[in-house]
Amino acid sequence: MINRLFLMVVDSFGIGGAVDAKDFGDEGSNTLLSIQNQTTFKVPNLKRLGLMNINGVSGGVEKPLGAYARLAEKSLGKDTIVGHWELAGIVSTTPFKTYENGFPQEVISEFEKLIGTKTLCNKPYSGTEVIKDYGKLHIETGYPIIYTSQDSVFQIATHDSVVSVEKLYSYCEVARKLLVGKNSVARVIARPFTGDYPYVRTGYRKDYAVKPPKKTMLNDFLSNGYSVISVGKINDIFCGEGISESYKTKNNQEGYEIVKKLTDKAFKGLCFINFVDFDSVYGHRNDAKGYAKELSRFDRFLGDFILKMQDSDALIITADHGCDPLTPSTDHSRENVPFILYYNGIEPKNLGTVTGFDSVSETALALFNINKGEYGKNLLKD
Repeated sequence: MINRLFLMVVDSFGIGGAVDAKDFGDEGSNTLLSIQNQTTFKVPNLKRLGLMNINGVSGGVEKPLGAYARLAEKSLGKDTIVGHWELAGIVSTTPFKTYENGFPQEVISEFEKLIGTKTLCNKPYSGTEVIKDYGKLHIETGYPIIYTSQDSVFQIATHDSVVSVEKLYSYCEVARKLLVGKNSVARVIARPFTGDYPYVRTGYRKDYAVKPPKKTMLNDFLSNGYSVISVGKINDIFCGEGISESYKTKNNQEGYEIVKKLTDKAFKGLCFINFVDFDSVYGHRNDAKGYAKELSRFDRFLGDFILKMQDSDALIITADHGCDPLTPSTDHSRENVPFILYYNGIEPKNLGTVTGFDSVSETALALFNINKGEYGKNLLKD
């Protein structure tokens, strides 16, 4: 009998091999392969669980401890919202609108009118590069920096000495209400930065996502009397829908510490965790060595976590998309993602390649004998 499920999303940890990668401009992208050859890559616990035994991955062990699979995405997208929504049971058949040339002038003009100030940039940009190129002008004028990417995002960057974090959040709330209908975006993101040139982003990022269009497995857990605890940006991604308790984090390390404390907490239900640094700090900055080092740090945390697991605990490790740090692009990549399931008494098995991140939601619910049959594949049956 499972009482607690810890669902860990290693943000952007793709494992390559998506059959439709070419359609997204990501043919050959493989986040795991790009970090696997780094000297900082040391993941004995992930290997023991079966990571390297997954189809298409090399370097496996003889007797893995968990059940493992390669998940292929159904949704038309490769971003955070689409990936997490599918993990929770929503398949997005219509991609979110993107703005390869920046946002329409009427949108920017209306936004400037609503917040009472002009803005800067309005182009697709790397988040670290945009503050280098526009940070000084922003500090001189006070105008917020607006930028986007290959994802459906409206990002607002301001220096914390010029615009308070609370003021930045209020800008984002205005943008969230504005960016609907024909000019909708999946996420509005607050991107505060600090310090002197070349500046650094702070840990006070905040995502303002579009509300999920229907109920997810989170709602199913709640309606069946279970707790749903979110850690990291999960609460933002789902707009608080289906979540009973939330812990925001500034970085992975804070996430590791919170999860350690939650292993000592008496609850029944789902703990849904996002570790964002893999994506925001390493993937988007094309830092393969740093990505590998952080994954090794996650692996050490994982080793301690497994030792503290109770007999009625289950663990799922997966991802939401890729972000290959060795390609010229600094954006997300269309890749398959890993699925690892572990609990006391599980029969280790290679579950092959499974179509649908939503198999995570069907399997998660099945662990608690909640059989929906309306999401993906129940991998417990295998």
